[in-house]
Amino acid sequence: MNPLITELKNYGKLSIDAELAIHQKTVRQERKKGDFYLKEGQSTSGLFMIENGLVRTFFHRNNKEINTWFGTERVILGSIHPLFFQQPSKENIQFLEDSVIYSISWQQLNELYHRFPEFNTIGRLMAEEFCVILEKRIFSLHTLSASERYDELLKETPQLLQRISLGHIASYLGVTLETLSRIRGR
Repeated sequence: MNPLITELKNYGKLSIDAELAIHQKTVRQERKKGDFYLKEGQSTSGLFMIENGLVRTFFHRNNKEINTWFGTERVILGSIHPLFFQQPSKENIQFLEDSVIYSISWQQLNELYHRFPEFNTIGRLMAEEFCVILEKRIFSLHTLSASERYDELLKETPQLLQRISLGHIASYLGVTLETLSRIRGR
């Protein structure tokens, strides 16, 4: 079975016709470490699910890369501005490992929304989940210390620490490498 469909079904029931249409519109891609799914300024994108591999989202500020999120296996993601509004992306999505993804373009996604009411419900539930994740991230950045943010990352996704460079983790936590070393040394 198409792994994207399997993940979508975690959000709700799909008719056989909807599953077939999603399967027909899904593209399986193998991406190399360092490749980009999306670059800042790009205004056409899609939604994708990682079958295996790892991505990061980041933006540039003052000639620095600021990591905002990491995606691993079975995660569905896309960038809001190009995906829903066809506006230039403010972020980049880059593969940190050789990866296999299943993707749908925004045009095909909209076709599915128009054809299948149950897909609208799934899209809404996914959007709600993304909102919760974003709210939690904002809360973390504004209310927790760097040490508490590290502990939260360690508690919720310990496997990431084995797969992501310390520089990327420090950027994600909003600290320098030196500060991250002190936090880890305690």
